[in-house]
Amino acid sequence: MSGTSVVVTGVGVTAPNGLGTEPYWAATKDGRSGIAPIKRFDASGYPSTLAGEVPGFTAEDHLPGRLIPQTDHMTRLALVAADWALADAGVTPKEWKQFDMGVVTASSSGGFEFGQNELRKLWSQGGSYVSAYQSFAWFYAVNTGQISIRNGMQGPSGVVVSDQAGGLDAVAQARRQIRKGSRLIVSGGVDGSICPWGWIAQVATGRMSTGDDPDTAYRPFDADAAGYVPGEGGALLILEDAESARERGARVYGEIAGYGSTFDPRPGSGREPGLRRCIEIALRDAELTPADIDVVFADAAAEPELDRIEADALSAVFGPGGVPVTAPKTMTGRLYSGAASLDTAAALLSIRDGVIPPTTNVRPAAGYGLDLVVDTPRQATVNAALVLARGYGGFNSAMVVRRAG
Repeated sequence: MSGTSVVVTGVGVTAPNGLGTEPYWAATKDGRSGIAPIKRFDASGYPSTLAGEVPGFTAEDHLPGRLIPQTDHMTRLALVAADWALADAGVTPKEWKQFDMGVVTASSSGGFEFGQNELRKLWSQGGSYVSAYQSFAWFYAVNTGQISIRNGMQGPSGVVVSDQAGGLDAVAQARRQIRKGSRLIVSGGVDGSICPWGWIAQVATGRMSTGDDPDTAYRPFDADAAGYVPGEGGALLILEDAESARERGARVYGEIAGYGSTFDPRPGSGREPGLRRCIEIALRDAELTPADIDVVFADAAAEPELDRIEADALSAVFGPGGVPVTAPKTMTGRLYSGAASLDTAAALLSIRDGVIPPTTNVRPAAGYGLDLVVDTPRQATVNAALVLARGYGGFNSAMVVRRAG
């Protein structure tokens, strides 16, 4: 079944500028941002004080009370996103065979909040550093496990940890499982670590913006780019075998048509970064040419060297200004493993509605040679979109989604 067409039939979104798929999409098309001063803890003593926090989310409104003490904020967001994605796909899990359904998600930084809670217990109730560390490591499987248990899904499961690239890597792994015979996989990422311990770890990378104006702090491909703003949330997708989806009359957003991944060479080696090759692998996998791509959803690091690498890779593949480029994450912040799956959802909605969402608050630097869609959405027929993601440490991933045939 290696050539099986894999499609997306459901989308569930929890994002800083919209709780739910349609609220998120409406805000994104309108250019409404969810970036603001942090509310979840006192960040006044830190160099970075802005984040994209999911608004209006109360776990008690969406989840059974018994689940709340067993989970943290990120897991609750993921459970709700999974519920919404399944409902959007018209799937009632108890009506399906348990081994026909699986869960493959990505995680990266959400474990910090869970680990911080365990350390708090260590100091207040007694315990050991080993148990706190084990709990932190165990978190990476929590989202997948809770979604599986809640929905009775006993098919293939897994967690991918490759930072921002993880949202695409998880969807690619889900596609592999469907091609091996699974009928349905819940996949994507919901992530974030807006908590003191997680904040310190992020500040230590030196890549976070220290700006205090939500409108100017995160400006990828801008001459004044000076780092990113973090966020929380993401998207979970329902992936199915296309034939199975048609047989049950499911609405299809689009096909996961191609995927590529590479790893950057050692710094100082003089070798080309891996992003261009990653894009080319994804295009070959989709059996498409650069001319077939109607829009690119950029990784958009907002760090000059990384922005240059991305712009050069796009120019090498598509030619200077050869394809519209957008980065709607300027309205949410970078959501770690949740970012790329949210961009994938936005790409599928672009295909559905014939519109490219804007990149906000950016004055594109001419030297990058990009056709960056800024400030307002661009009406366009979108048949195929390319989503890019890069993870800290050298991960590169690219995914092609296209209109289902």
